Amino acid sequence: MAEIVEEQDSARPEFDRYVDILRRRHMHLLIPVLLGWLFVWGLTFVLQTKYKSSTLILVEQPTMPENYVAPNVNENLQDRLQTITQQILSRTRLLLIIDKLGLYGGPSSAATADQKVKLMQKDIDIELVRDQRNFQITSFRISFSAHDPRVAQQVTTELTALFINENNRVRQEQSQGTTKFIEDQLEDARVALSAQEAKVREFEGAHEGVLPSQQTANLQILNGLQEQLQNEQNSLDTARQQRVYFQTLIEQYKDLHAATLNGDGVPADLPAIDAELNRLNAQLTDLSSHYTDRYPDVLKLKAQIAKTEQLREEVLSGSRTTKTPARAAGPSQNPALLQLQSQLQANQTEIANRERGISAQQARIAEYQGRLNGAPATEQQLAELTRGYDQSKANYDELLKKKNNSVMATSMEALQQGERFTILDPPTLPAVPDFPNRLKFSGIGLAVGLALGVFVVAAFEFLDDRLHDETEIRDILPMSVLSEIPEIKSPMDERADKRRIVFGWATAVIVIAVIVSGSAFSFLHG
Repeated sequence: MAEIVEEQDSARPEFDRYVDILRRRHMHLLIPVLLGWLFVWGLTFVLQTKYKSSTLILVEQPTMPENYVAPNVNENLQDRLQTITQQILSRTRLLLIIDKLGLYGGPSSAATADQKVKLMQKDIDIELVRDQRNFQITSFRISFSAHDPRVAQQVTTELTALFINENNRVRQEQSQGTTKFIEDQLEDARVALSAQEAKVREFEGAHEGVLPSQQTANLQILNGLQEQLQNEQNSLDTARQQRVYFQTLIEQYKDLHAATLNGDGVPADLPAIDAELNRLNAQLTDLSSHYTDRYPDVLKLKAQIAKTEQLREEVLSGSRTTKTPARAAGPSQNPALLQLQSQLQANQTEIANRERGISAQQARIAEYQGRLNGAPATEQQLAELTRGYDQSKANYDELLKKKNNSVMATSMEALQQGERFTILDPPTLPAVPDFPNRLKFSGIGLAVGLALGVFVVAAFEFLDDRLHDETEIRDILPMSVLSEIPEIKSPMDERADKRRIVFGWATAVIVIAVIVSGSAFSFLHG
């Protein structure tokens, strides 16, 4: 508690000292405050005024949902705005506006074109407005400052039109460029796909019959050929047996050219004919159990049976009608022998045809077996070609889909149905100047005046070597003070002190009134 009291006692004399300085030096403070404020505030009436016209442009999202038509332009609005701003604030664009509206003194101005461009770039202000939730750009504000409010409005209108038109142009160019790029890629993909198709067609043409898709058909054909070969082999065996039979009969006719009869009056070769008929009938019975009556071998066998029966009848009829001529005639003149020889010749022709047919069937079977054996290697080669074709086809289909979507997006941009800039607040016609801000200058002048006043008071205090307080006297005396004599003022001194106090307060009131009045005037007059 004692320490707190000591700190308060030590702090109070310091505070009292400052109060005493302020009481003695109030005029040194008030006059610089008033002069500093008047100087800064007065600059507002000297400086050339500028009016700022502003417009708010809304970034309107596409009217068509992205699920139906996806945009094909750069979706980074900040980068696109930066690009558009650089293009609009370029020397060429700004000089067109300067010459059109006669800005910065017009053609008669002493400033160069580059200086005018730099001045205009300083007078242009672009402010982005972002959404607080997702920090996305929702709009932006364009402002321009000029000495004439109508000029400021006209320039802001020109800049707004440039931004809107440039954004539409940039989006359309980007969209068209994207579509053109995809079309070029699609054309390359089409050429690659055509080359792959040509390779596949060439390979299929060169390997016709051994393709994997024909393997089942080849297998069925091979089974059919093998079955036909087996039938041909059976027919050949039958024909060969018939040849042996015919040869046997002919030999018998040659040996028995006298054609003698046996004891029962029956020709000697009739038992052989009957045996052949029995064999043919047995063979017909066997074939009929497996095939229908329209089967070729069955029909052929029936024809042979009919011929053999006819031969038997001829032998029997020849033996009944005449016996002597048959013995007298040679074997080559016998009708039955002639018929047997004719049948043998037809049989030999059939055997030759069967053998040629079997050779052809065997060649075809070997061909189809070769196709089936070469199918795995052909399938692997075709798979490699097909894989490249499928990849090219998938790439082509994907690019075709992208191209169609890009064309729709380009059409949407041409119809201005995509993201676009819309004027939310038109360029304003400023009624009050934006610069200088007299109220702000008034506050700055007050701060400058206070700083100047404090500096003046500190300077006078530093240069003043007089003692104004008894504590200062105690500090310089080498001994302690035993007693103090109070100050005795005369009535004249008291009146002088009162006059100084009144004058000081009056000065303070005047300074405050002047500052407040000037600030109020600045506020009311913009």
